[in-house]
Amino acid sequence: MAEVSSLEPAQAPWQEPGLRAAWWPVDRLIAGYLILTGLLIGVYFPRIPGAGGLLALHGAGILLMIAAVRRPGRASWVFRHWYPLPYVAACYKEMAILIPPIRGADLDRELALVDYRIWGAHPTVWLERLQTPALTEFLQVVYSLFVPVVLLIAYLVWRQRRYPEFRYYAFLIALGFLVSYAGYLLVPARGPRFLLASLQHTRLEGLWLFHWLQGTLDRLESAHYDCFPSGHTELTVLACWGSRKISKRLFGAYLAYTACIIFATVYLRYHYTIDVFAGLVLAVALIITSPYLYQFWEKRGSRIGRS
Repeated sequence: MAEVSSLEPAQAPWQEPGLRAAWWPVDRLIAGYLILTGLLIGVYFPRIPGAGGLLALHGAGILLMIAAVRRPGRASWVFRHWYPLPYVAACYKEMAILIPPIRGADLDRELALVDYRIWGAHPTVWLERLQTPALTEFLQVVYSLFVPVVLLIAYLVWRQRRYPEFRYYAFLIALGFLVSYAGYLLVPARGPRFLLASLQHTRLEGLWLFHWLQGTLDRLESAHYDCFPSGHTELTVLACWGSRKISKRLFGAYLAYTACIIFATVYLRYHYTIDVFAGLVLAVALIITSPYLYQFWEKRGSRIGRS
């Protein structure tokens, strides 16, 4: 992320001339994603339930972005910094609608076979020997805190009024989510807790919050084919990378959290290890390439993300 002056700007940040009527990299990213998935919906229109409504939502979302760009002001400035959050969440929910009619089958067996060939066993089954209620409870809490942990970096950068860095972080995280959605479409899978349930010898049991947290996540995610790549791994690594610009202490905490959530994804039977590896590779690739993509779309961002 870029170095920013500690001096207060002479004018309100939403009045900065270079930002008032320009498309930011995150705008181009999300608009491009909505257009591409809109074209996909058009191609498979007869198969997709509510396809017309989805296309209308895509169009409305893009029009709202255009309105925010063309009508600069305090409200639109705040909206443009934070709208990627609800947009990306809506795109995630849309994947549950698009994947079944477009793909028609999952690739869980193929992913499980890759894991078995690597380890000589199914990792989720092997990990039963380490299973304890206290460890299960702890890891479920860690896993469930994924979104707040990713958003905390955005909040801290926003609170410090480091707006150029905030825009880069929003771009990086949005890019991470959207690339993972493309992975879900290319390699649809629901996870070992469904495919390998009959091979598990014991159920996961926690202490107090485990079943409530697991049930809440099941209601939000169980209909999704969201295993490959592991978005929890990918986005947590990206957040950890961003945390280094807040403080060394926070970076250390994020390193520990990242290690815990990577282990949790397999221990809790949400992911195959090949999903985790794919998430790690994607995170490293985005850390390396996203500054250049950001620079391509925004000349003022040439140093953002590279320091």
